Amino acid sequence: MAADIRLFPCLTDNFGYLIHNPATKATASIDAPEAGPIVKALEHEGWRLTDILITHHHGDHVGGVAELKQKYGARVVGPHDKTTKIANVDHRVGQGDVVKVGGLLARVLETPGHTLDHISYVFDLEKALFAADTLFSIGCGRVFEGTYPMMWDSLLKLRALPDDFKLYCGHEYTAANVKFALTVEPENAALKARAEEVARLRAANKPTVPTLLGDEKKANVFLRADEPSVAAGVRMKGRSAAEVFGELRERKNKS
Repeated sequence: MAADIRLFPCLTDNFGYLIHNPATKATASIDAPEAGPIVKALEHEGWRLTDILITHHHGDHVGGVAELKQKYGARVVGPHDKTTKIANVDHRVGQGDVVKVGGLLARVLETPGHTLDHISYVFDLEKALFAADTLFSIGCGRVFEGTYPMMWDSLLKLRALPDDFKLYCGHEYTAANVKFALTVEPENAALKARAEEVARLRAANKPTVPTLLGDEKKANVFLRADEPSVAAGVRMKGRSAAEVFGELRERKNKS
């Protein structure tokens, strides 16, 4: 039986996610930006929270953990990197580890760059990638703690996943990401089509995720730093992909 995934807004522009295994009734929250919307979503579905899968230590991803753990007694899974302490973690995981949510299996990828402890969760059978703040639709996270080559390597790990996987990211940033990407690849047909789609979705107050990884590979300039057209768009023809990526991120920081 396929998993049920629910998406809902949290805080200002975060996404909250619940993934539910109907066979075992297990339910995980991917991160916990704030408790209220997560509790509301659980009660609406009639689900009970069994697990909280944390991607990284930033407050807008762990702010609701303590309250949810107290209310439901949920197991809290977090990155094994202990350089930044995350409270209430019961189980720590790293690259290649598998987390069970009832009958569902989530494979862990270490995706540092935005933070050093960042991990992503891949539900292979469900074809679902929860990438939090490493990969956004038509964007990527700011590189706060890592380096640009480190972040590029993390993006390559995610890009290697199949095209038919759905990307569930941490924030609703797609419209701003599209605006920037068009300055780099204004003639990219896939990007222009995505821009039109995003404009329609936001005008209707609908979320722009999930999105297919295959579509992101065609339109997301940050996943395309090794494409000649992207290097040309930032006047870095012949430079390494990591260098092009760094220039893209620097420009986006200032946009």
